[in-house]
Amino acid sequence: MTSLALFSLLYSVFSSLFHITTAARPTASKCTLLNSFQPGFVIQGDYVIGGIFPLHFNLNMPDFNGIYRPPPINCSGFDPRAFRWAQIMRLAVEEINQNPLLLWNYTLGYKIFDSCGYPLTGQRAVLSMLNGVSEENTSMCTNASSFLAVIGPSGSAQSIVVSRILQPFRIPMISYAASCACLSDRQKYPTFFRVIPSDDYQVKAIARMLVHFNWTWVGLLRGDHDYGRFAAKGLLRELQETKVCVAYQEMIPLLYNHQGGLRIMKVMRSSTAKVVVVFAAEGEMTPFLRDYMTQNITGIQWVASEAWITASVFSGREYYPYLGGTIGFGIKKGHISRLGDFLQTINPERYPNNVLVHELWESLYGCSPFPSSVTQMPPCSGQETLLEQNSAYMNTSSPRVAYNVYKAVYAIAHSLHNLLLCHPGRGPFQNNSCAQSNNIHPWQLQHYLQEVNFQIAGEEVDFDAKGDSVPYYDIISWQRGPEGNIEFVNVGLFDGTKDVGEELLIQEDGIMWAGHQSEVPVSVCSASCLPGFRKAVRRREPICCFDCVPCDSGKISNQTNSVDCTICPEDFWSNNDRTACISKKVEYLTFDSLGIALTVMSVVGACFTLAVCGVFFCHRHTAIVRVNNSELSFFILFALTLCFLCSLLFIGKPTYWSCMLRHTAFSITFSLCISCILGKTLVVLAAFTATRPGHNIMKWLGPKQQRTIISSCTLVQVVICAAWLIDVPPFPSRNTQYEHSKIILECSVGSSLAFWCVLGYIGLQACLCFVLAFMARKLPGNFNEAKFITFSMLIFCAVWLAFIPAYISSPGNYADAVESFAILASSFGLLFCLFAPKSYIILLKPEKNTKQHLMGKEKK
Repeated sequence: MTSLALFSLLYSVFSSLFHITTAARPTASKCTLLNSFQPGFVIQGDYVIGGIFPLHFNLNMPDFNGIYRPPPINCSGFDPRAFRWAQIMRLAVEEINQNPLLLWNYTLGYKIFDSCGYPLTGQRAVLSMLNGVSEENTSMCTNASSFLAVIGPSGSAQSIVVSRILQPFRIPMISYAASCACLSDRQKYPTFFRVIPSDDYQVKAIARMLVHFNWTWVGLLRGDHDYGRFAAKGLLRELQETKVCVAYQEMIPLLYNHQGGLRIMKVMRSSTAKVVVVFAAEGEMTPFLRDYMTQNITGIQWVASEAWITASVFSGREYYPYLGGTIGFGIKKGHISRLGDFLQTINPERYPNNVLVHELWESLYGCSPFPSSVTQMPPCSGQETLLEQNSAYMNTSSPRVAYNVYKAVYAIAHSLHNLLLCHPGRGPFQNNSCAQSNNIHPWQLQHYLQEVNFQIAGEEVDFDAKGDSVPYYDIISWQRGPEGNIEFVNVGLFDGTKDVGEELLIQEDGIMWAGHQSEVPVSVCSASCLPGFRKAVRRREPICCFDCVPCDSGKISNQTNSVDCTICPEDFWSNNDRTACISKKVEYLTFDSLGIALTVMSVVGACFTLAVCGVFFCHRHTAIVRVNNSELSFFILFALTLCFLCSLLFIGKPTYWSCMLRHTAFSITFSLCISCILGKTLVVLAAFTATRPGHNIMKWLGPKQQRTIISSCTLVQVVICAAWLIDVPPFPSRNTQYEHSKIILECSVGSSLAFWCVLGYIGLQACLCFVLAFMARKLPGNFNEAKFITFSMLIFCAVWLAFIPAYISSPGNYADAVESFAILASSFGLLFCLFAPKSYIILLKPEKNTKQHLMGKEKK
C-alpha cells in the first residue's frame, strides 16, 4: 500500500467519525458528525462496558485516487459465529443484572461494535466508543463516553491498535481471542488482559506435537500481522532445541491477492514437507483455502493455530478432501447453560430495525426478512427457525471463543463487585481510600481486575502479573461427520501448568489423518537412520537433511537417528548389523584342525624317535651304533623326544605356568640336543684326526669329557632361562591390537632380550656344530657321520632362519603355531638326517653293519 493510499485510508477512518468546523470567532467551535457509525447492540446501565466483535470478515476498500475525499469503509461478509459471540456478551450481562449476588442494586450496560476483523476498522470502533455518540442526537458530538472496560477485539493486530488507543485513558480491556505473546509486555500494554493463553504456550504446544509425531520437516505459513509474526518467531525459537526443521516460511497477505496465494501454493507443491503449520486468522485463510481447493492440492497435513482451528466456516463437506485430518490447539471449551435458548430469541420480528439481525437471516437462510431495493434476495417466508443445523450460529455443544467472552464479562462484573465492597479507610488507593460508586474511574477497576479470582462452571479464573490466563488448550482434530461435513473432535489436551514433558496428552487412536488415513503421516527431509547407522549432515542443508552412514567396525548405534556411533568396550565388538556390542571372540591355538595336526605331528615324531631308540637299543652292540659313542646317540634321541613333546605346550589356552614352560622347555631341550650333536661332531672330528701320527686328541674327548661338554653347554642355556624367569618371566596376555574384533590369547615373552638370547644361543651352538661338521665332511670312510650332521644343521638353521620373519608377522595362535611347527620341523630334520641312514643300514643292510665297512677297509 502506498503512502498516499495509507494516508487516505486513515483520513477516511477519522472523517467517518467526526468533523470540527470553526465559526467566525475562534472561540466558537461546533462538533458535527459527517458519518454515523452506530453500535450493533446497546443497553443502558449504571456502568457501561464496550464490546468489539468481527461481525464481518471482509472490507470493501474505497478508491484512493487522491482527487476527492474517499468514502467510508464498508464491511461485508457476515460472520454468524462472531455474531454469536456478541450475543453471549449480551447473555452474560443479562445474567449478571438478574443475579442478586453480583453488583446488588447496580446494573451493567453495553455497547457492541463491529471491527470487521481488521485493525483499521477496529480503530474506528474504539474511537466511536470514546467519542460517545448519542443515539438520540446523531448530529452532535457529546462528551467522552463513560464506559469502564472493553471486551475484545478478536485478533492480536486489532487488540494492539485498540489497546494503544485506550492506554492514555487507562481503560482496561479483556481480549477473548488475542493470543500474541507481544501483548504480555506490561510496559507497552499496561491495561491489556486476556482470557485466552498467550502464544508463548501455543508455540510450545505445537513444538511438542511436532516432536511427538516425529514431524521433523514442516512448512510454516503465517498471517501478515503481529499475531502471525510473533507466533512464527516463537515457534522457530522453540524448535531450535529440537530436531524439527522448517522447510519454508511464507506469509499470507493481510489483503489477500490471488497471485500471492498461487506463489505460496507453488512452494507447497515443490516441497517434500507434508506437514504445514499455520498461524493465521479465519479472515485471510478463507480466500487462501478457496484458491487451495481450486488448485486441487491434497496430501497436506495441516496443523492449525487456535485462531482458525474451530472456524465453522470450514466445516462444509466440500472442505473435507482438502482439510480433513487437520489438527491443532483450540481454546478450552466450556459450558453456558442458557446459551441455546437465548440464541433462539434473536429473530427479525423481535429486532425489526437491527441490520445485523437481518444479515444473520440472510446468511443462514439466503432470504431477506424485509425485502427492499437494496437487497437482491427473495423474501423470507416467516417460518424459518433457528435449528442446530445452523452450526455457524447455533453450535452450542462446545463453546470456546464464546466461553472466553462469557468469562471476560464475568471477570469485569466480579472486579466491579469487589470494588463496590470496599470499606472506606481500608481501600487500596491513596490514603486507604475506596472508589466512589457514582464516579468510578477505569484505572480503579483495573486494580481489582488484576487481583480478581473467581470460579465459573467449576473453572478458576484469574490473571497473572502480565494479564495472562491459565495456559490450557484442547487438541482438536477435523474428522468426517455422518453427512460428510467436518466435525471438530477433541482428541487430547495441553496443560501448561504441568511439568515439562507431561503437558501433552493425545488419544492417537481417535485420530483420522489427512487423506482419511489411520496412520500418522510422515514428514521428514531424510528417512530415519536405522540402528547400525549414524546421521551425516549434508553440507549447506538443515540438520534434518542427512545421509545415513553405517557405523565403523567396533562401533554401534542401537537407536534410530543416532547422531554418532558408540565405541564398544575393550572386551566387546560390534555385531554384523552394528546394533549391539557382543563379546569378542577369544582365539588361541586350540585342539582344532590346526592344533590336531600339530599334535599328531608331535606324537608321531616322538613315536618315531622312541622307535629309533628301540632299534638302537636292540642293536646297541653293532658297529654302527657303537661308533662315535653310542651314549651320545641315546642322549640325542632322548633330547629329540623332549623336543617333539614340548611343542604340545604351545597348544591350548595360555596359563601362567604353560607360558613359562613352553619357551624354557623348548630352549633347554634343543640346547641339550644341539650340545649332544656338538659333542658327537667333536668326537667324529677327533676320531679321524687321531689316526694321524703324533695326534692323541681322543684322550681329551673321552666319555667323561663328552658329558662335561654337553652339561656345560646345556648349563649355559639353563642359566639364561633361569635369569629370564627370575627377571621378567613370560606371562599370558590378551592381544586386542592386531585384530580389533578378537581377543587373541598369547604368551608374552616378557623380556624380548631374553627370548632372543635363548634363540641366539641355540643358533650359536648350531653354527658351531655346522662349522665343525663341515670341516670333517671329507674324512675317509664309507660312513662319515659328519656329512649327515652338516645336512641336519643346514636344515636346522634354514628352519629357524625362516621362523624369525614368520614369527614376527604372525599374531597370537598363528605365532604359536609357527613356533610349534619350527620345533617339529627342525626336530624331524635332525631325526631323519642323523638316524635315518643308520636305521637303514641296521634294518635293511645288516651286511654293512661292520667296522670294516664303516672304516672303508672291507676286503674286495
